[in-house]
Amino acid sequence: MRRLSPNDMMFLLGESRETMMHVGGLLPFTPPADAPPDYMRRIVTEIRQSRTVTSPWNLKLKTPGFLKNPFPAWIEDPDPDLDYHVRRSALPAPGDERELGVLVSRLHSHPVDFTRPPWEVHLIEGLERGRFALYAKMHHSLIDGFTGNRMLARSLATDPDDMTKPLFFATPEPERTAREVSLETPWEMALSGVLKQVDAAREVANTMRDFWRASQAGDANMLGLKAPNSILNRRIGRNRRFATQQYTMERIRDLSKRSGGTLNDIVLALSAGALRRFLSELNELPDLPLVAMLPVNIRPKDDPGGGNAVGAMLVSLATDIGDPLARLEAIMHSTRRAKEVLQSLSRPAVMQLSALLMAPSGMQTVTGTLGRVRPQFNVCISNVPGPDQALYFRGARLEATYPLSIPIHGQALNITCQSYAGTLNFGFTGCRDSLPRMQRLAVYTGESLVEMEQALATTML
Repeated sequence: MRRLSPNDMMFLLGESRETMMHVGGLLPFTPPADAPPDYMRRIVTEIRQSRTVTSPWNLKLKTPGFLKNPFPAWIEDPDPDLDYHVRRSALPAPGDERELGVLVSRLHSHPVDFTRPPWEVHLIEGLERGRFALYAKMHHSLIDGFTGNRMLARSLATDPDDMTKPLFFATPEPERTAREVSLETPWEMALSGVLKQVDAAREVANTMRDFWRASQAGDANMLGLKAPNSILNRRIGRNRRFATQQYTMERIRDLSKRSGGTLNDIVLALSAGALRRFLSELNELPDLPLVAMLPVNIRPKDDPGGGNAVGAMLVSLATDIGDPLARLEAIMHSTRRAKEVLQSLSRPAVMQLSALLMAPSGMQTVTGTLGRVRPQFNVCISNVPGPDQALYFRGARLEATYPLSIPIHGQALNITCQSYAGTLNFGFTGCRDSLPRMQRLAVYTGESLVEMEQALATTML
């Protein structure tokens, strides 16, 4: 039996008919040129015949009917049913990207089954030019984006001729290194943990004091940012809409180099430009700038992953500024200030500060007022680093990795992007009932990219 961490528990507590707390990924593949007619049938048969499911994919809740259990725990399922977890779907050939998006949106609108290990894999065939896609979803209490990317990299091959790699749910967990294995007794570990939390609390108290003093002086730091009411922050329904966009990393890095911003700054600026136009067309653009919440991975570089270890910071998207370069500069200033704070803190202190920053949203969740009162932030935007090399599964080349995330009451839109093999892949997950014509928002990120490129080119003449 394995107890859930407080971070993991929050995703169980937030689960409801409208706010399903699973994440996912859409992975389109191009099959090898010599693929036989029954190529997909062979893959599905091979997967189901393996009968191998490794941790954490063989874990299910001890009390699946009681998600609000204050002490939830994972237990092993001795015989996971792969016929249930691995499913085969098909589009009317030749299926296009729109039809694929409609199917994935519908699949993402259904909750996971908590009486089983909470994950599914859908192999989708029928795409044009003989392509197929893999859509996987898993409950966020089981895994975070960092861990999911590590497992993706381990389960796909860098050599197109390698036919031995199993899918992620059959890939063994990496062995723990000597540094990860503690030689402390349980009592020593408990005492050490308490001392670390006390030190972290002291750090956080000093940081909050500095925040308050800066806010009094008119500095809109993370504590002082005030998110406006917007169409993005209403109550949501259970139906989802998913849209994608892909850009070359060369274009993103070029913007980063010429502007002096980070790759993450460019992601935020693209999102801000798209949101500004999208909301303007709906006559719903607030006078105050939108505020974004950015999840921050706080694991060491060699951490194998598992569960959730994520901090948070709040930044301005400067959507009140029309000029794209001035908007980018304001975003860079906001992210720089937030990162300076987090980088000065220990890992436990980052977790505590993030919990304090997110406390208003947590209280809105507990009291059921999310989507009914002024939001703490308007949109969640994540940027997850992915594999640098092209990856393959049974000779098929992975074209892209599009992340799907979690809309909740008061947060009808989630933007997550992931790098892969020289590309940057955006996934827009939104509430179908709250956000009309959401596909336009995805398209507008490309127009925002062109707008910034042209503005930077003009300033350099």
